[in-house]
Amino acid sequence: MNRFDLYKEAGNPMFNDNKLKLGVFGPNVNNSCSMTLAETNFVPDFETNKKLAIMMENAGYECMIPVARWRGFGGPSNFNGKCMETYTWAASLAAITKKIYLFCTSHVPTMHPIVASKMISSIDDISKGRIGLNIVNGWFPKELEMFGTNNMPHDKRYQYTTEWIEVVLRMWSEQYFDHNGKFFTIKDGWQEPKPVQNPRPVLINAGSSTAGMNFAAQFADFHFSFLETYQQGREWTNHIKKLAWDKFKRDIKTFTTSFVVCRPTEKEAWDYYNYYVREKGDEEVTDIICSLFNIDAASQSKEFMKNFRENFIAGWGGWALVGTPEQVADNLIKISESGISGTLLSFVDYLEEMPYFNENVIPLLEQAGVRKPVDQKGSIETGVAPTIKEETKEVALK
Repeated sequence: MNRFDLYKEAGNPMFNDNKLKLGVFGPNVNNSCSMTLAETNFVPDFETNKKLAIMMENAGYECMIPVARWRGFGGPSNFNGKCMETYTWAASLAAITKKIYLFCTSHVPTMHPIVASKMISSIDDISKGRIGLNIVNGWFPKELEMFGTNNMPHDKRYQYTTEWIEVVLRMWSEQYFDHNGKFFTIKDGWQEPKPVQNPRPVLINAGSSTAGMNFAAQFADFHFSFLETYQQGREWTNHIKKLAWDKFKRDIKTFTTSFVVCRPTEKEAWDYYNYYVREKGDEEVTDIICSLFNIDAASQSKEFMKNFRENFIAGWGGWALVGTPEQVADNLIKISESGISGTLLSFVDYLEEMPYFNENVIPLLEQAGVRKPVDQKGSIETGVAPTIKEETKEVALK
């Protein structure tokens, strides 16, 4: 039995029978994924996230993934400046939820692997096996300078991150080990409790360079990336699956991210898009983001820059789901048909906009067969009740 079968047997929602998995991205930061000055009631605090998590469980969503930020990007909105730290965020939601899978997003240069492994194991106990780890190199210079360090050269970052996750995996599965590496020296490594999940907490990563893709292929269960076209999504999924199997004899799945503007009519949806993106977009912070990603407007066409900037303002570069419930559902079905396992959703205001999406889009996905109905308790009708392992099993981490 491979590790994906073990996850499914244990009732892990990331491996349930839904062909298209759904989650949310960035509910722990101000503005979430939208670089806008549009008016909103969204506040990234515990009460908001508690209401959102319960709403999502009732609707059968699979996961929640936070953004890890240590400071904002600036501009009038100070985009993502207010942020709930992701380990404590996950621990708090683990205590008040029962079914949804939670992730910690961790910038590895800001967290020692022994501390990260211990905290994940503790949250795994609180959640009864519903915590995963989103591994991020750390790339925002002003954040790293706060910790007294600087960005490493690109490939060196992945050498560091590889050694970091190797230490975490050993802490989760071994006792009394020594590690003498390039970046970490550990004497007599030991940890209790171990994670309760079988085979281990789910790992995700969004590396897109050659080094990043190789890292994901070697360690991650899900590779995240942006969707450019449905055909590109299919090609990316096939590529990372082939890379993981050919090079590391591992299975891997893919996930993407989308922003949602769903209204009763197409005109209402695009009117709101025009308002929060084109009229109220935070152009100053968008300039900062473009500079961080080395996007040189002088070397790009006006059309490219217009589309690039709008997509970042609208939803951090995610796939646009703008229109009526039928149009949004059709686009989600096409994502599923491309072979991608699921998508994270973002809204300008989760608590105001998600109920309409849940009531009008999810039933269409169920009718199309890409999602199964949920019962009144928020469980997939044909799903398996979550369980935890009774004893540590030796399972290859691949």
